[in-house]
Amino acid sequence: MIPLIDLKKQYEAIKDEIDAAIKQAVGEAKYILGPAVKSLEEQIAAYLGVKYAVGVASGTDALLLALLSLGIGKDDEVITTPFTFIATAEAIWNIGAKPVFVDIDPDTYCLDPALIEAKITARTKAIIPVHLYGHPADMYRIKEIAKRHGLRVLEDCAQSFGAEYKGRKVGAIGDVGCLSFFPGKNLGCYGDGGMITTNDEAVFEKAKILRQHGSRKKYFHAISGYNSRLDTLQAAVLLVKLKHLDRWNELRRRNAFIYAEALAGNKTAKTPFIAAQVKHAFNYYTIRIANREEAMAKLNRAGIGNMIYYPLSLHLQEVYAPLGYKQGDFPKSEQAQQTVLSLPMYAELGGEQIKNIAEVLA
Repeated sequence: MIPLIDLKKQYEAIKDEIDAAIKQAVGEAKYILGPAVKSLEEQIAAYLGVKYAVGVASGTDALLLALLSLGIGKDDEVITTPFTFIATAEAIWNIGAKPVFVDIDPDTYCLDPALIEAKITARTKAIIPVHLYGHPADMYRIKEIAKRHGLRVLEDCAQSFGAEYKGRKVGAIGDVGCLSFFPGKNLGCYGDGGMITTNDEAVFEKAKILRQHGSRKKYFHAISGYNSRLDTLQAAVLLVKLKHLDRWNELRRRNAFIYAEALAGNKTAKTPFIAAQVKHAFNYYTIRIANREEAMAKLNRAGIGNMIYYPLSLHLQEVYAPLGYKQGDFPKSEQAQQTVLSLPMYAELGGEQIKNIAEVLA
């Protein structure tokens, strides 16, 4: 058996540190916005090279609260990708704004900058590039477009914590970065969790108020807000894991190299592309494969984890039918949904296991 991700093996490797951190947090009995949350915010801000970070309840909440903190709301338009997890568009939709989709670069699976300007209107307020699977979007081109049109840029870093674009960490390049600490992420907690990162003090202050019922001072509420606070226990776990993150990401990149070598002779499988001056975080190891159903059946019979991220592009989802998109509107996204397949990827995955996976696919 080779799972898609082995969180038990990861825990066993750092068990003493994790157990001690949880015991300390429980002993302090400050479960809501306790000291571990503040410490994690400071350490992640320093790690990314930004001034501010705000811990929230999930990656989805990070997106939603970030949009609101940027002043985006009803009837505004936000440009993003149709090939991603629904949370990206869901956050836009749930604040009354309109997601406007732009097709992807078929190599990186990220938003194609060459297609953005054609979709900008008088209502457009922001662009949300998603660093999908751990590969950074072309941020400098996206930022240049945003600057020309007076738009804000919000990075969806849910799958890319620790990735780099031209020497800069993702989450520190746009106006705002949004992180997810869902358990399966490169930096994952033991439940849900998220964070907003920014150099903009106004965004920072607004996000802090929004996450706590619109309150600066307990029981005094300036605006209508949310209950979206990162758990102290989750922050304690993340503080331990943050110390190991760079090593884990290097091991993921090593495993990606082993995969590429092992799959080199497979004529039906295309291994991930990595752009120049990019450090891929490999949250997922995603190949394109011509005979996907057959490949999945083989992997399943061999007890090897696999997953399709994502089987249906957002513009074709029932929930977004009111937007009026149809089959064929975003051909590169639609081609990806038919051919992508994610294979096991985690720091503890062994080289022999990867070779075994490649043999099954062959």
